[in-house]
Amino acid sequence: MTATDQVRPAAEKRLVIVGASGMVGGYALRYALENTAVRSVTSIGRKTLGISHPKLTEVMHRDFADCSPLAETLSGQDAAVFCLGAYTGSVSDADLHRITVDYTVEFARVLRSASPGAEFSFLSGSGADPTGQSRIPFARDKGEAENALLAEGFQHVYIFRPAYIYPVEPRKEPNFSYRLLRAIYPVFRILFPNQVIRADDLARAMIDVVVLGHEHGPVFENSDIREMVKLLRSASARGTGST
Repeated sequence: MTATDQVRPAAEKRLVIVGASGMVGGYALRYALENTAVRSVTSIGRKTLGISHPKLTEVMHRDFADCSPLAETLSGQDAAVFCLGAYTGSVSDADLHRITVDYTVEFARVLRSASPGAEFSFLSGSGADPTGQSRIPFARDKGEAENALLAEGFQHVYIFRPAYIYPVEPRKEPNFSYRLLRAIYPVFRILFPNQVIRADDLARAMIDVVVLGHEHGPVFENSDIREMVKLLRSASARGTGST
């Protein structure tokens, strides 16, 4: 399948980004605001972003267990890019399930009701287990959330399963494993290229898939995301006359 077959042009989009105060969500927000194919961006989160842009509407919402108050905000939207989540080990298993599954399902319910034609781009993770058999809470929870989104009835659901997400910009790493992976990243990405993805590349893919559309799916494993980024960069270079 060629790049032309996989990526199709589309009209300007009205996007909702959930979790824009996080690493991937932050890159997604910046890319969406710069993207001429995006008409407007509504950021929904529990923290203020501290930025201003003509395209941006910021909505504060602290209780994702009940997204009913967001119905008006979510009306008339073309797509949601959902990056809300928690690192394994940073919260209890019960909280991880609530954030990963309950919040996602509740938001999707309200979005689907308010904007029946909307698409959904979801930040899952490598190893997500839709069968529910995994002993790892993260894998079970992500798999359960994926199943719920696919059953919700959206026009398109795009599920992204990145492996190690390289932060690009320096940050305080959440745990020792992430500190170690960042330290060995230059070697790790050469030895295991399909086990890493840059945070900005992942964010761009999550935006582009709902802006441009894509025939692949609904699940993008890490290697698929890397291939998509390569394809889009190639198409962009040809469009600007670059070599």
